[in-house]
Amino acid sequence: KLQEKLKSSVEVSVLDIANIDPEETLLELASARTVVALLLPTHSDGSPPPSAAWFYKWLGESASDFRYDKASFKNLHYAVFGLGNSVYQEHYNVVSKQVDQWLQELGAQRALPLAFGDQDSLEEDFHQWADLVMGLTAAESLSASLATGEGEGEELLANGLLDLEELGPALRQMKRQNNTAPVVREMITPTLRQALTKQGYKLLGTHSGVKMCRWTKAMLRGRGGCYKHTFYGIESHRCMETTPSLACANKCVFCWRHHTNPVGTEWRWKTDDAQDILSDALAAHYNMIKEFKGVPGVLPERLAEGLQVRHCALSLVGEPIMYPHIGSFVRLLHRQRISSFLVTNAQFPTAIRELSPVTQLYVSVDASTKSSLKKIDRPLFSDFWERFLDSLRALSEKGQRTVYRLTLVKAWNVEELESYSQLVLLGKPDFIEIKGVTFCGGGDGNSLKMENVPWHEEVIEFSRKIAALLPDYALASEHEHSNCVLIAHKKFLVNGEWWTWIDYDRFLELVDRFYETEGRETFSAEDYMMRTPSWAVFGSEERGFDPVETRWQRRAATAGC
Repeated sequence: KLQEKLKSSVEVSVLDIANIDPEETLLELASARTVVALLLPTHSDGSPPPSAAWFYKWLGESASDFRYDKASFKNLHYAVFGLGNSVYQEHYNVVSKQVDQWLQELGAQRALPLAFGDQDSLEEDFHQWADLVMGLTAAESLSASLATGEGEGEELLANGLLDLEELGPALRQMKRQNNTAPVVREMITPTLRQALTKQGYKLLGTHSGVKMCRWTKAMLRGRGGCYKHTFYGIESHRCMETTPSLACANKCVFCWRHHTNPVGTEWRWKTDDAQDILSDALAAHYNMIKEFKGVPGVLPERLAEGLQVRHCALSLVGEPIMYPHIGSFVRLLHRQRISSFLVTNAQFPTAIRELSPVTQLYVSVDASTKSSLKKIDRPLFSDFWERFLDSLRALSEKGQRTVYRLTLVKAWNVEELESYSQLVLLGKPDFIEIKGVTFCGGGDGNSLKMENVPWHEEVIEFSRKIAALLPDYALASEHEHSNCVLIAHKKFLVNGEWWTWIDYDRFLELVDRFYETEGRETFSAEDYMMRTPSWAVFGSEERGFDPVETRWQRRAATAGC
């Protein structure tokens, strides 16, 4: 974008910062008397992107090496624009700050003051800064050089020399804007809209979204349901996957949204009405269902049923419980006779305690120690571990069906059996879902690789080991296709038969009574349980595949795979 702005007035060439020799390149730019503009992102742990790691390391070592001539870059003029996220207060734009300091120590001259771009206002911040860079070329046409790193945006731009007096008014205006009262922004920025729309999301209002699950598509064709169909009896073709909050408080390594969604520790965006979100979500979902009319293989009766949503999975993306009106949203679902499956990442214990009953409440338990949780979930809160433990305690107080969701990442969190068992005793969940991580690509920058995905037999083995440490729990069901196993509390083992399925009509009756009595008349998970069919029980020959459905496998390999 900066190159596009400048190419009409200066000559701009592009270099790859990952491949340049830092010393040689910077000395050449200094001798050419150009101005280098660096666009430098900071990762959540305070480090530079991998493609800029060598440049960053070399510059830091040179600045601290007493043998290095501190006047080496006295003819180098530069401007730094940092890209970061202010919710990571400790690490906010530390890379750009450090590079600016090191260049100063090596004698380089600032062409512009150090500037920052925050994720929520990145486009606006960047355009303000880019306008200042444009001012560098106002007096005369000068040569420029541009070096870029990986997609997150570390870029080097060289311009002509600077007249600070000419840029003074613009700098003062930028400072005034930075000092004004914070503006309540919409969560969905143009960049976020473009990224999530490309991934197939239908965005709703200013902070919500809906997307059709592949299992919904499969069950419309009679090709089988998801693991929730096997474990709990949902009708996958009648399930809507949505969220009233695209924002999250974690940046998990296995996130299949590739971290395109915003992050935050509190709600700081415009807030949409709960009824509007639900109405828009249902309308968007039904439009997607209607697109399957006439598609080969789609069963007409399933299509008709799909136009009457019966279940809502609040697990699409982000952290639904962050939405300030989540209680109202859930109540609206129940009023429309829709069951609720809500997933939270265990960072908002107060919100868990205040939440009115849902059909099934999940907490993601991705690790069992403080260090591994930080490594896998990469939470924003500094007190993330205390929040995590308190969220589990809050879960034990709920009364309705509760679930621990464990995502196994091979070589990351599969060796912590004893610690996991202690967390189970803390939260006392009704069920434990153990699922192998799904690899969703993400390029060389993704720390998760195919070798981190466990085989189904490895998931079963882990499940057996953890169940052996928990005398009140046992393996109840499995869904081989999803690489998932269900461990259930033995209170759901009635006369030798598992009762893990849900009586949805009974739940809606119970929750109606809860609302009518303003919470005085409560109920428990046992009040709306149903017997698990034999094909869904762990150890059955079907391995979780509903025999009413038709198994379907690709006849040929997918193109490009």
